[in-house]
Amino acid sequence: MRIVAFYSPKGGVGKTASAVNIAYLANAGNCSTLLWDLDPQGAASFYLSGASRTKGRKISKLLDGRLPIADFIEENVYPNLDLLPSHPSFRNFDIKLEDDDRTNPLKTILGPLSEDTSLVVLDCPPGQSRLTEQVLKIADLVYVPLVPTWLSLNSWYQFQDLVKDKKLGLKKLRPFFTLVDRRKKLHRELTEKSAELFDRPSKAMIPYSSAVERMGEEGLPLEVLSPRSTPAAAYRQLWSEMKAELWGKNTRAK
Repeated sequence: MRIVAFYSPKGGVGKTASAVNIAYLANAGNCSTLLWDLDPQGAASFYLSGASRTKGRKISKLLDGRLPIADFIEENVYPNLDLLPSHPSFRNFDIKLEDDDRTNPLKTILGPLSEDTSLVVLDCPPGQSRLTEQVLKIADLVYVPLVPTWLSLNSWYQFQDLVKDKKLGLKKLRPFFTLVDRRKKLHRELTEKSAELFDRPSKAMIPYSSAVERMGEEGLPLEVLSPRSTPAAAYRQLWSEMKAELWGKNTRAK
């Protein structure tokens, strides 16, 4: 089982749309996938399955072991794709986590899924917290969406410093540009310099598009809503890169 997290220090940068579209692409490639919506706002739950199917359950019952993770999962939202929907109680996730570096409740919770799940996609809430640190410890790769602006890059450098300082795995970070508007000079300049800005730049750049905005209106991933759109193609490229890193270029995800 591989674990991929989508994280951003700030909201409104396309993090949740990215998590949902990658989770759907993994499922479409016959990779048994779980999307865990860790954000109490529940946007990923809505994007993936619409408002009528995202009730969720209190996180305390999962963290203290009163209920198994299977009781929280909505199975087969799409074939091979399960959803652990958000719940308002997720805002207390940090309070519930034990302040003990020797343990990782998230790893324990996900353990029972290891035999039947190939990929876990974590849609993380914005900000820097104990939950962020727990996610960084268990994730194989952490994808960080960035709008091509200097403020966004500054938040990226600050996040890098945090990860380095706490030894949480700098090499697993994967920044990529989102909401790219090539009509803007700064966007063009920064995207063209990605190889200089990042140690491991992604070739995939997600454009600003009304198709992505419609995901919120329709409650559907792009491959269902608008598969021929430019952002849908960009997400396919991102998934291709991710799959090669997780399982190797000549190895098929299982």
